[in-house]
Amino acid sequence: QVQLVESGGGLVPAGGSLRLSCAASERTSSSQSMGWFRQAPGKEREFVAAVTWSHSLSYYADYSDSVEGRFTISDDVSKNTVYLQMNNLKPEDTAVYYCAVSSAPYTRSQLSYAYWGQGTQVTVSS
Repeated sequence: QVQLVESGGGLVPAGGSLRLSCAASERTSSSQSMGWFRQAPGKEREFVAAVTWSHSLSYYADYSDSVEGRFTISDDVSKNTVYLQMNNLKPEDTAVYYCAVSSAPYTRSQLSYAYWGQGTQVTVSS
């Protein structure tokens, strides 16, 4: 079972930046995508970004419309770690951010993500 640990959350003013990290205990042969999701108070969890997590797939990064151009997802293969660089943060980005691993490639569907981290809080003040 893949274990995921997120870190890097915190409190920043609007316009600021944060980099989230997600360290995976292993990269299995069935791990195809690594995604970031977020859940704001009183709202459903939503897709933020995803990246291919398999050596057999072409590299591909996907972003929700609300973060494209401001957030960048990347991975360090040697460390089994995925990062989410968040720039120009807005108060509406305030949420608990989760990383997750899916056995499906190129997917935004939460249902396809089997392993989840515990989440890290991001708070953006106005």
